[in-house]
Amino acid sequence: MTPAGPPLEVGDAVARVVGSVRALASEPLALAEAHGRVLARDVLALVTLPPWDNAAMDGYAVRAADLARTPVTLRVTETVAAGAFPTRPLGAGEAIRVMTGAPVPEGADSVVRVEDTDGGVEQVVIRDPRDARRNVRPRGEDLVEGQVAVRAGTTLGPAQLGVLASVGAAEVAVHRVPRVAIVTTGDELVDLARFAEVREGRKIVSSSSYALPAAVRAAGGEPVPLGIAADTRASLRAHLERARGADLILTTAGISVGEMDYVRDVLAELGAEMKFWRVRIRPGAPLGFGVLHGTPWIGLPGNPVSTLVTFELFAHPAIRKLRGHARLFRRAVEVVLEEEVTIHAELTHFLRAIVTARAVDEPQDRRSSAAPGFTARLTGPQGSGILTSMSNANALLIVPPDRRHVAAGETLRALLLGEDAALASDFAL
Repeated sequence: MTPAGPPLEVGDAVARVVGSVRALASEPLALAEAHGRVLARDVLALVTLPPWDNAAMDGYAVRAADLARTPVTLRVTETVAAGAFPTRPLGAGEAIRVMTGAPVPEGADSVVRVEDTDGGVEQVVIRDPRDARRNVRPRGEDLVEGQVAVRAGTTLGPAQLGVLASVGAAEVAVHRVPRVAIVTTGDELVDLARFAEVREGRKIVSSSSYALPAAVRAAGGEPVPLGIAADTRASLRAHLERARGADLILTTAGISVGEMDYVRDVLAELGAEMKFWRVRIRPGAPLGFGVLHGTPWIGLPGNPVSTLVTFELFAHPAIRKLRGHARLFRRAVEVVLEEEVTIHAELTHFLRAIVTARAVDEPQDRRSSAAPGFTARLTGPQGSGILTSMSNANALLIVPPDRRHVAAGETLRALLLGEDAALASDFAL
């Protein structure tokens, strides 16, 4: 397979990948099973919510006109609990006891909290007028019948599921979960079942066979591990043929220019269209992207760190787009370096880092209102085979090619790999 042009800048490469991927078709799903899925079609409210004016708290439904002078004594005509309804309109000088959520009777425009009364059952003394024209939730305050309750493209979390249940959506149309075929390659690799050979110094564990399926699940895909292909054309062909029917294909290693790097050639034999295979980044410069039988393929590098870093940059957003998400990318934040950083090649570097949210009570002389809210330090040595550098990281520190040396205290940007970097140890308002 001939090279697909010169090496791309990382932003251009990412754009080509996500621009070639489309959201998967929808499928019906019971609402109780839809958490985390992406809604494929707008859902309209089948009812008005709330369906009637109701009390926002326990208290007494009254007319604001009767609170012009307090304290005032009103006659209690009835008690209405949530789920019950008042039997008559409210007249002048009257009150009804209401519980939170109970319908407010015609004629009432206020609910006085029970704390501002003597709690009377047949008559009540109201001591404070602060609730005049307050604490009544009007009919349709939340949704009106026929209004869009949840829009297509929304990720269904707890609140969205609650809204959908409230409007009667027992089943929803959501985008399919992408099936992601994973082919690892390398004669030196074995599964954990053959760990005895690792201890003998003859093989190494295929860490990507465990890391990549987990990364696919974290991105919202369904991993389809196809095993370890040997460094032969026949083995690669057999493994790739088994990827038919997947929504995305990931391979590791075998896409560089080495004598045993057969992945691109085998893909060409199978009729794949190569979009690109080199990117100006480190780690992970030998990275391929193409289409095989209509299915996007991403060829990740073989070194364990390079595999996971490039997965985050390219495969993670591709999986999210297949799932129907609009927001595809990890959040980038500005960080203040805790240590100096030096790079040795004019490439965009993604260094494994530990990002920490700055403490709210940090002394003013150590921070300014304009300073980023995060600091960053490297996880240690950054070799592409040092998997613990990735294991200890919660972010990828982005070092542009023109920043060969960045001093401690200077600012760069970092991609947060999860919510850990933004979490705090202590509760603070």
